[in-house]
Amino acid sequence: MNTERSIYFDHQSTTPVDKRVLDHMLPYFSESYGNPSSFIHKQGVVAGEALDKAREQVAALIKSKSDEIIFTSSATESNNLAVKGYLQANADKGRHIVASAIEHYSILNQFPALRESGYEIIFVACDNYGMVDPEAVKKALRDDTAMIIVQTASSEIGTIQNIADIGKLAGERGIFFHSDAAIAGGNVPIDVGALPVDSLTLSAHNMYGPKGVGALYLRSGHRLKCQLDGGMQEFGLR
Repeated sequence: MNTERSIYFDHQSTTPVDKRVLDHMLPYFSESYGNPSSFIHKQGVVAGEALDKAREQVAALIKSKSDEIIFTSSATESNNLAVKGYLQANADKGRHIVASAIEHYSILNQFPALRESGYEIIFVACDNYGMVDPEAVKKALRDDTAMIIVQTASSEIGTIQNIADIGKLAGERGIFFHSDAAIAGGNVPIDVGALPVDSLTLSAHNMYGPKGVGALYLRSGHRLKCQLDGGMQEFGLR
């Protein structure tokens, strides 16, 4: 008999799917399995209604409008869609990006290609507690700054950033502000009605949901360039 036991301390990396979530998902694999884009028949309509409901539930989590939620395959895709999608759709906004030095790789690993495309990235360091000083962000801004990127919460030490003040700076200067909230979503309250962010990344598997499901909040009025060409799913953005 195997008496070995293990304790998993890495729930910031991933979490198990909650049984209630799994039970709710199962019918859509084998019973209500229609394509939500195929709204000309009942199976597609049922699936489409489930997708609409899921979008409303995610919107309720962060207090956004449902049409501001774009479903993706992961936090990585959400981050790529937000950063590349905004810069490509708004090339006239500038070629300068300010980002914290402690972003996830799905942010950091976009920068080499962006540099090759003519963008300059300035990193803002954090203190011994992992905090990014809004004043340091302010000092790094220029007239041609197109985007500010600061994560909502650290995946390593749990530090929650002062997103409100950083977002206020961005809003005053008309700069697009993206925050990766994959670790924060579902764990700390997020209200995008009060929080001045333009886009926000969420990840299901970090909050007891399935792997392969992410979401991007995009505030109404902003444009992104699609990164995955295909049909017109998710408002034509993937």
